[in-house]
Amino acid sequence: MNYETLLEHFATEEISALIGLVVGLTFGIFAQQSRFCLRAACVEFWRGQTGKKFAIWLLAFSAAMIATQYFIGTGAIDTGQIRQLNNTGSMSGAIIGGLLFGAGMVLAGGCASRLLVLSATGNMRTMVAGLVVTIVAQASLRGGLSPLREELSSWWLVDGQSRSFASWLPPYGGLIIGIALFLLGLWFAKRHQLSKWWGVAAVITGLSVALGWLLTSLQAANSFDIVAVKSVSFTGSSADTLMGLINQPTLPLSFDVGLVPGVFLGSLLAALVTHEFKWQQFTSDSGFARFFIGAALMGFGGMLAGGCAVGAGVTGGAILVITAWVALFSMWIGAGITDWVVDRKADELKAAAQAGLVAETSLPHFPKAPDSVRIG
Repeated sequence: MNYETLLEHFATEEISALIGLVVGLTFGIFAQQSRFCLRAACVEFWRGQTGKKFAIWLLAFSAAMIATQYFIGTGAIDTGQIRQLNNTGSMSGAIIGGLLFGAGMVLAGGCASRLLVLSATGNMRTMVAGLVVTIVAQASLRGGLSPLREELSSWWLVDGQSRSFASWLPPYGGLIIGIALFLLGLWFAKRHQLSKWWGVAAVITGLSVALGWLLTSLQAANSFDIVAVKSVSFTGSSADTLMGLINQPTLPLSFDVGLVPGVFLGSLLAALVTHEFKWQQFTSDSGFARFFIGAALMGFGGMLAGGCAVGAGVTGGAILVITAWVALFSMWIGAGITDWVVDRKADELKAAAQAGLVAETSLPHFPKAPDSVRIG
């Protein structure tokens, strides 16, 4: 069935929502199965224990980059229609927002996409944290926090021509970088005996990002209406979807409206089929404060940085947006610092206390988030 046939049966908005649903289902199923999470990869990396979680993230990121750069090279994706490559961006927003988002995902136990995926598996902690992310993101976009976001974003702006570093690279440079990162991911996967299924699922998770870019670009090229060329992202998408449900009797259809429910349903389906669905609630050990604080930091940081760990880090990184790469780097830095100060430092003090080097009463009381992305 070609696009002209689809137009005979569906409106442009309905096709956009359908594309979002397909991409969301694909991402949700395989992100749940692969345990894909930037927070988990960051913690492994900064603790010098790069293993399965780092390999999973690297495989997903590189797969998204390889496929997206291939489609750009063949002309299937028109970069002239991509907003991030043609509009003014904020380098200060990418740096500050990335640092805040990285800190928040460590405190909340997962990045924005991971919270959505885990909430569909019965994890009430991540569902509450995800709602907080969404509410704060909406406040940062159009509400009381928007003046602060706009102020921070204005400190260092870059025009559209400066947001892509594709021109700095040799022909097929982006594709070459993606292949190099993929080979590195395979090396880590083999070294740490990553399950083949988890590796395949990680690759498909990344390919779903490229699929979003491809399908929305094809729709934009063949539609008489204006269609946004975009792919997987969660802070803004979740905020718009939730606010639409709250404020309007009928939800206007769009790619984002199909994407967010699609990810949730895909993760739920995968969890039910593999018998991984399990109700999990807040406990005295898990605490609530760090989840709330972390989610709030991610909501504001994600909107300031121009996207979440997936939206800016993977989706934006795959099209070589310099602000996205800066935001991603800042997320790694923010996550590493927060893990060292809040979790790793506390673990070291606890070990020292058990060895009789420091008093138990001197330990900071800040409940540690459960490892919701544990592998093996």
